[in-house]
Amino acid sequence: MSLQNLSELEADLQTAAKTRDQIKLSVLRLLKSALKNYEIEVGHDATPQEILAVVQKEAKKRQDSITQYSKANRNDLVQEEQAELTILDSYLPEKLSDGELDALVESAIKQTGATSLADMGKVIQRIMKESAGAADGAAVSTKVKAALT
Repeated sequence: MSLQNLSELEADLQTAAKTRDQIKLSVLRLLKSALKNYEIEVGHDATPQEILAVVQKEAKKRQDSITQYSKANRNDLVQEEQAELTILDSYLPEKLSDGELDALVESAIKQTGATSLADMGKVIQRIMKESAGAADGAAVSTKVKAALT
């Protein structure tokens, strides 16, 4: 399920409150706060693409925390962050498979006429735009680099 507007988030917040799902309620409150802060920062209501970017940013924060907590052997905190990440992931589009990503990379290279690593930025930009958040930036970068060398 991809989050399209703040009213969907409000509805999910109410549902989580009614079912007393404290973890989901906490995550959704933080997400709502992040979206409100973003809207204040840019001065307009967030578009679906901007909402997606905010959700991705929050998910990335959780992923980074999981990495740090794992290094510190704090499994209790890893589990907590993992639960939050699972909730945030439910609001993100499904990630592309390796095969789909390979096809997208090949297509973008042909469309941009890229021939060297100097053109890597154009290719990545096109892929990220076409995938609408379904492609992981690090994976795209790795695949494009491999294809252009």
